Amino acid sequence: MYKCTVHTMKQGGRAMYDFSTLMHDLDQLRCHSFVRTQEIGQSVLKKPIVELQIGEGETYVHMNASFHANEWITSAVVMAFVREYVEALQNKQHLCGYDVQQLYKRTTLSVVPMVNPDGVDLVLHGKKAAQHYEDEVVRINGGSEDFSQWKANIRGVDLNNQFPAKWEVEKERKIPKAPAPRDFPGFSPLTEPEAQAIATLTKERDFFKVLAFHTQGKEIYWGYERCEPPEAEEEVNEFAKWSGYVPVRYIDSHAGYRDWFIFNWKRCGYTIELGEGVNPLPFSQFHSIYNESIGIFMTALART
Repeated sequence: MYKCTVHTMKQGGRAMYDFSTLMHDLDQLRCHSFVRTQEIGQSVLKKPIVELQIGEGETYVHMNASFHANEWITSAVVMAFVREYVEALQNKQHLCGYDVQQLYKRTTLSVVPMVNPDGVDLVLHGKKAAQHYEDEVVRINGGSEDFSQWKANIRGVDLNNQFPAKWEVEKERKIPKAPAPRDFPGFSPLTEPEAQAIATLTKERDFFKVLAFHTQGKEIYWGYERCEPPEAEEEVNEFAKWSGYVPVRYIDSHAGYRDWFIFNWKRCGYTIELGEGVNPLPFSQFHSIYNESIGIFMTALART
């Protein structure tokens, strides 16, 4: 339904979207004067964590992807959203029925397309991507060199369990009590540089709403501890109409980025579980995921 072009690389016949691919795409976008980028922090391995900004408005709508390493397809999808939006702005076209020129004047889109670059590269390229953590990640992974199920950052901390929203509850009930490929919330909240970068950005920007893109399940989580505003339900129902995804108000989970945002700001926050299947989702799902979710992207920008 919507034109979609995304730069990818292939290894062993499979498409992937790694940190170097992201950097390539960012370089392409920087040629547009209305696209701004800045480094908001660095990963454990000193890769830049980059924020894109597009817009002139004082209302900031934030989106992020690849909190979890084996959910790297979310970065490809979000960057395709951005590129489509930029092309519509450049060509003065509507997108999903929305006047993007008006959205540009009224809002500022903030995107962190790859929160966990070290983890993404570990999943896609194996232990060599871990650099001086190579022996450590193999040990954390139980001696296996198959990192396809790795979700954490390079130090074995699950970045989406790092936020101070009932973090202590997650710490007590999570099975891993030490660095692990997934689910270990750290020894305290916000110990990891990637989580710190997102938390600092969120405080500085005072976002109007946030959308965190994950995989999988075709669900949208939208409430936390009854702190979500009334308008969140109306908006998530609009998202559902575009995507066919199922709105889910509450889940038994804490310490996530969206949880922390809703709990502290009492504003709209969404976790969008793209696609369906077993992580990491195959890149063959990219086009269907994109077409399902582009309406979420545009509606989130428009409802401000």
